Amino acid sequence: MPELPEVEVVRRGLDRGVVGRTISAVEVSHPRAVRRHLAGGADFAARLAGRTVVATRRRGKYLWLPLDDGDAVLAHLGMSGQLLVVPPETADEVHLRVRFVFTDGGAELRFVDQRTFGGLVLSEGGAELPPVIAHIARDPLDPQFDDAAFTAAVRHRHTGLKRALLDQSLISGVGNIYADEALWRAKLHYARATESMTPGQVRSVLAAARGVMSEALDEGGTSFDSLYVDVNGESGYFSRALAVYGREGEPCLRCGTPLRREPFMNRSSFRCPRCQPTPRRAHW
Repeated sequence: MPELPEVEVVRRGLDRGVVGRTISAVEVSHPRAVRRHLAGGADFAARLAGRTVVATRRRGKYLWLPLDDGDAVLAHLGMSGQLLVVPPETADEVHLRVRFVFTDGGAELRFVDQRTFGGLVLSEGGAELPPVIAHIARDPLDPQFDDAAFTAAVRHRHTGLKRALLDQSLISGVGNIYADEALWRAKLHYARATESMTPGQVRSVLAAARGVMSEALDEGGTSFDSLYVDVNGESGYFSRALAVYGREGEPCLRCGTPLRREPFMNRSSFRCPRCQPTPRRAHW
C-alpha cells in the first residue's frame, strides 16, 4: 500500500494538474470506487458538476481535493489505486473507475484501480479536514507535528516500537517499508518496548523516519510494481536506495551482516541482527 511519500508525490501532481479547474462532468464506471458515498455514483457525479478544485491536501495516506463550496473529494488509493492526469484523447485504462472532465477541455483526472480496494467519497464540509479522518494523527513531515507530544505518548505506551510507528492515532503515513528503514537507521529493534525507550531514542527514530521519507519523496516514492505511479503514470525509484526492506539475506550496508526477514503482524519485518539486536525488553 502506498505510504506517505507515495501519496505526497500524487498530491503534488494533482496540485499542478487540477487546482483552479472547474469540473464539468464526472463518470463513475464502477460502483465500488465510490462505495463509501452512500447515495451512490449518480449522486456523487451530480454533486460535483460545476464545482471548482481550490487546493490539494493530505493527512497520512489520505488525500483530498477541497472544493469551492466547502466540501471535498476524499481519496484513498488502497493497494492499487492511481490518480492520473491525462490528455482527454488518451485511451481508457483497463481498470478506469472514475473520470473527471473539466470545463476547460484540458487534461482529465482519472481514478484507476485494479483491485478496487481504494475509493473516492464526497465529504460534506470537509475542505479543511474531512471528519471521517479527523482521528488520524499528523504525519512527521507536517510542520504542525508535535515532536514532544509524540515522544511522551510513545514512552507511555506499553507496546513494541514498530507497532507504535504504525499506529495512525500516534503518527500517520508511516507504513511497513519506511518503519523498517527508519528503525535500521536508528539501530533499534522493531519489538523494542516503548516504555523502556529514552526521549533521545524516540527522537532518533522520528528523525530517521523524516529523513528516509524525505529522500523517498525526492525519488518519486518507492515502486515495487507497476501499480504505484504518479499522476503522469511514472514510477518512483527509491526502491533502489532501500537499505533493509526486501533485502533478506543480503549484507547490511553498515556492517555486512546478512539481513533477516521475520514475521510481524501478518507482514514481515526486515532488520540487521547485529545493528538491531533483540532487546531485553520487548513486545512481540
